[in-house]
Amino acid sequence: MAKRIAVIGGGAAGLMAALYAARSGASVTLFERNEKLGKKIYITGKGRCNVTNAAEPEAFMKNIVRNPRFLYASFAALNNTGLMALLEDLGVRLKVERGERVFPESDHASDVTLALEREIRRLGVKVLLNERVKRVLSENGRAVGVETEDGRAHAFDAIVVATGGLSYPTTGSTGDGYVFAKDTGHAIAPCRPALTSIETVEAWPERLMGLSLKNVTLSAYQETGGKPKKLFSEMGEMLFTHFGVSGPLVLTLSSVLPESVSGVRLSIDLKPALDEGALDQRILRDFSQMKNKRLGTCMDGLEPHALGEMILELCDLSPYQPINGVTAVERRRLVKTLKAVPLTVKALRGMNEAIITRGGVQVKGVNPSTMESRLLPGLYFAGEVLDVDALTGGFNLQIAFSTGALAGKSAAAG
Repeated sequence: MAKRIAVIGGGAAGLMAALYAARSGASVTLFERNEKLGKKIYITGKGRCNVTNAAEPEAFMKNIVRNPRFLYASFAALNNTGLMALLEDLGVRLKVERGERVFPESDHASDVTLALEREIRRLGVKVLLNERVKRVLSENGRAVGVETEDGRAHAFDAIVVATGGLSYPTTGSTGDGYVFAKDTGHAIAPCRPALTSIETVEAWPERLMGLSLKNVTLSAYQETGGKPKKLFSEMGEMLFTHFGVSGPLVLTLSSVLPESVSGVRLSIDLKPALDEGALDQRILRDFSQMKNKRLGTCMDGLEPHALGEMILELCDLSPYQPINGVTAVERRRLVKTLKAVPLTVKALRGMNEAIITRGGVQVKGVNPSTMESRLLPGLYFAGEVLDVDALTGGFNLQIAFSTGALAGKSAAAG
């Protein structure tokens, strides 16, 4: 008789768990609290769905921030090349873009969700939409079923919890999985937003709202024992917002910041290709060519107008100041500011804006070879509900698909 398996959650991890369990011969029921499957997949990659990253294994692992070693068996079950082959087999043509990011050729996230849904339905998975699971049922130290919100009990041989984290709660990620895990004795690592924008103490970024910076270096420092400790330094893109800063560099930084952001300072190097000496020589050249003009005119050749004016304000210089009246001390102050625009971190933006959740079910309570609970046999975890997260670029979706595949396969075999 086929094993009866419940999958709670119809996102990336849940869809893959259902697919792998059904392909392994199990009778699968998928419980989804929303009116459709894959609701969060629809908004990933700005609606284009960055399904994975085509990086080589070693480079791929370097992008996993928390508990990368826990994922070796999951990636053995389904790695990035395996996922790409699977999606292509299901009719989703893929393309690889800058940074090895993998997208559907159509740029439509819906193609991914619909292909997976078509396949699980073809495999006979019973899909229950608008059906919320209230709790996991156990007997004699084993998971034996689930209770839905209407109070009905459903018997199963194994249960896969793939409920997501807390980010984007409108997609149904409201932390149900953490409740199931706690109820069964699992410890939960504190949950906080990751891959999110940063609010700054300073209000001036609002005046530059929407301005994007390319090829700049963003660094972060925190005062520890009276001296600054470098937390992060990377070159890339970022932008100013009405509350502070955002963009790829900032999202990456948000994932590596310590739990307390007190005393974290940011520094933006607007001219990373030039050291202070070379930048000073460049500005001296500009000054000699424009000596009868105003300082603001010279800044327009260095940075976008609004940013140039802001830099001068931070240096306590006037855009109307004649260039031939700028002192050597003032010029050096300008150089130093262009190389290190200062900002102070106030807070991370909330869960409703975070791409993923940092924290979750502690991995020490889960067997990495199967995704089965070490505390309650028959209970499996997959996806963002686990305390595993990565940087942007398709890595987090791959984690969801891989852990889902291993959990589904293991549940069917166990």
